Amino acid sequence: MNTKELVTTVKEFGSPLYVYDAQKISFQYKRLTKSFKKVERLRIHYAVKALNNISILQHIKSLGSSLDTVSIQEVQLGLSAGFKASDIIFTPNGVSLEEIEQVAAMGVQINIDNLVILEQFGTKHPKTPVCIRINPHVMAGGNTNISVGHIDSKFGISIHQMPHLLRIVDNTAMTINGIHMHTGSDILDIDVFLYAAEILFENAKQFSNLDFIDFGSGFKVPYKEGDIETDIEELGQKLGERFNAFAKAYPRPLTLAFEPGKFLVSEAGKFLVQVNAVKQTTSTVFAQVDSGFNHLIRPMLYGSRHEIHNISNPKGKERYYSVVGYICETDTFANNRRIKEITEGDVLAFDNAGAYCFTMASNYNSRYRPAEVLIKDGKAQLIRKRETFDDLLRNQIPLEDIVAI
Repeated sequence: MNTKELVTTVKEFGSPLYVYDAQKISFQYKRLTKSFKKVERLRIHYAVKALNNISILQHIKSLGSSLDTVSIQEVQLGLSAGFKASDIIFTPNGVSLEEIEQVAAMGVQINIDNLVILEQFGTKHPKTPVCIRINPHVMAGGNTNISVGHIDSKFGISIHQMPHLLRIVDNTAMTINGIHMHTGSDILDIDVFLYAAEILFENAKQFSNLDFIDFGSGFKVPYKEGDIETDIEELGQKLGERFNAFAKAYPRPLTLAFEPGKFLVSEAGKFLVQVNAVKQTTSTVFAQVDSGFNHLIRPMLYGSRHEIHNISNPKGKERYYSVVGYICETDTFANNRRIKEITEGDVLAFDNAGAYCFTMASNYNSRYRPAEVLIKDGKAQLIRKRETFDDLLRNQIPLEDIVAI
C-alpha cells in the first residue's frame, strides 16, 4: 500500500480506519511455508486472536491455512468463515471444563495446559484425542509481558510435572495425539528456540500415538527500518532438519505445526488517524489525533513502537512531535518522534497495525470502534462498518424498561 492509496482510502471510508493488505498476508504465508519446504507434513494454524475479522479469516483460509483459537467464540468465527472443525485447534488458558467439552463436541482439536483439567477431561472423555501444552521454561521471546515460557508463567504444563502427566494419561487411558509449546512473542535467538524445541522432542518420546508436534510461534517482525526480526529461513532450515530426523525415527507419520499470528498480519496493517489539533506547550509539540488507546492500546500496554508517517505531507520537513489521543487519560502513541511537519487535518499512518490492534479495541469514553478495510486485488473493500450510537446502546436496557419484581 503506497501513500497515495492510503490517502484515497481514508477519504473514502473516513478516519480512524484500519487498512489491511491481502497481498502482504499472502507473501508472509508463502514465505513461512517455503522456509519449511523440506518438511513433508507441515501445518499452519493462523492465530485468530491477532486479527479476527471474518474476511481476513476467509483470505487466510484460501492460502491453505488452518486455525489456532483460544475461545469458543473464535472457534465459532472460524466455522462461520468456512473452516472445517478438523482444521481448528483450541488452545485456551483458564477456561472451564464445560467450554472445553463444548468445543470438543464440535470436532475441534483440543489442547490442554492444566493437569487438573486434563485429568477431568480424560476421565470423562478418554476416547477424545487431546494435545498437551508443555511449558519448557525457556524464554525465547521478549519481555515477560509477551514471553510465556518462563517458570512463573500461567501457560502450559511444566516439564517438571511430566511424571504426573504420564500417570494421568495412564490412569485415564486417554489418547495424546499432539504435544505443543509456545515460548512467547518476538523470538530473537533461534538457538534458544531450538533448545526449547529439543525439550519438546525429548518429551514427545513419552508418547507413541502423536499425530503432530506444535512449536507455537512468536516470530518477531521488524517495527522500524533496520530492526531485527526472526530469520525464518534459518529457522526453517535448522528446525526442519531436526524435525525430519525425529520424525524418521518416530513410529508413525508426524506433522510439524506452527501458530503464526503477528508474523502473517502485523506488517499488512496500517492504522489511519486524522489530526484534530497541534498543541504547543513549554517543552513539547503535541499532535492530537481522532483516536486513542481505545483503538490502539499496544503502545500504552506493552510499550510497543509503531512507526508513524504523515501521509498528507510526505515530503515535508521533519519536526519532533508527541502523538497523543483524544481519550480523557494519558494515551500517548509516541514521544518526541521525528515526523514530517504536521498541521490540523493531516492524516497519520501507523505501521504494524495488523496484529493485536483492532482485536484489542474498546468503546472506552463511549467512542466508536473504527471501520476496517481490506485491499485485495487492487480494490479497497469495507470489511467492517464503523460503529454508530445505536451500537453503543444495542445491549443496554433503559431503567424504565426494567420490570419491577
